[in-house]
Amino acid sequence: MYRFLAMIAAVLVNCVMGSALAAVVGISPAVGAVGLNVIASTAGNFVSAGALGVGVYTEIWTGELVKYLRRGLEATWLDGIPDSSSIVNNDVIHLVDVGVDPDVLINNTTYPIPLQALDDADIAIQLDKFQTKVTPVTDDELYAVSYDKMTRVKESHGNSINDSKFAKAAHAMCAQRNTAATPVLTTTGTRDVVTGRLKLCMQDIINLKRAMDKLKVPAANRRLVLCSDHVNDLLETSQAFKEQYNINRNDGTVGKLFGFDIYEFGNNPLYTTAGVKKDVGATAATGEFQCSFAFYVPRVFKATGSTKMYYSEASTDPEYQRNKINFRHYFICMPKKADAGGVIMSGYQANATSEVIPEG
Repeated sequence: MYRFLAMIAAVLVNCVMGSALAAVVGISPAVGAVGLNVIASTAGNFVSAGALGVGVYTEIWTGELVKYLRRGLEATWLDGIPDSSSIVNNDVIHLVDVGVDPDVLINNTTYPIPLQALDDADIAIQLDKFQTKVTPVTDDELYAVSYDKMTRVKESHGNSINDSKFAKAAHAMCAQRNTAATPVLTTTGTRDVVTGRLKLCMQDIINLKRAMDKLKVPAANRRLVLCSDHVNDLLETSQAFKEQYNINRNDGTVGKLFGFDIYEFGNNPLYTTAGVKKDVGATAATGEFQCSFAFYVPRVFKATGSTKMYYSEASTDPEYQRNKINFRHYFICMPKKADAGGVIMSGYQANATSEVIPEG
């Protein structure tokens, strides 16, 4: 008798959830109710009233999160970067499969053509693992606002994962320190009287262009991702940039300067006053500020691995009668080779007496 009542309760919940999901995607609620019960009966996972069958529940919401995460990349500085997700295997990717450029022989007349080993490229890289903390959802909440509550939970976890993905990707795009192949330049603008930060000026962006020209980076497909401080610096000093910034930005850019497609991101890496990149999530000390960074799009890749929802039912938690939910997601974004980008970090002057006023 109990099993029969549990099955009836699960059918009712599936009807409610199916109708709600159908309304979201724009189909008949009746179709959604019937369809979800068909899926549930096929999976054979009925549970007690107030919760959806575990197998169906996790499958649906994992799929919803994947779509949400994919939409989160649209019209951002990660959009359009070559996607190598198809060659990910067990959340691992090989750099040799991503593609490393061999040397090119022009008008060669010598045979056999020399062999060029790409051993350094055959490196297996584990995708970054992003795990959200567990969210409890009580049976009382599911009874009251079943679909709305779960939508909010899914979006909350999706937002957190996307925030972490972008921060980690930005960190990977920036050099550890200044080298001949990885220029880390310093701003030269006027000093902010409150923080001592030297502001970004147009000459700094020209200097970055010159550095990338020296590296023989192609002029097309260059992106510059400005931190909020640097965007505000340009808004204060450049009318041309200000006019571009105010235009509706369907593609995610906030302007174009000196061959760069300009984007804005609020969680770029921090650099020490000595010019060394700090760890992801580090806090800023005195004189430390977020940087801006540039890269050549074809020399970067991104890859998405598996996504999994973890879920435990309230029936296994008699004390609190709450369901527990979290997600695990794999993703990576990084340069194929560290020779096609650059960084602009903010300079720092502790007091105004040592300030050097830039020319112009």
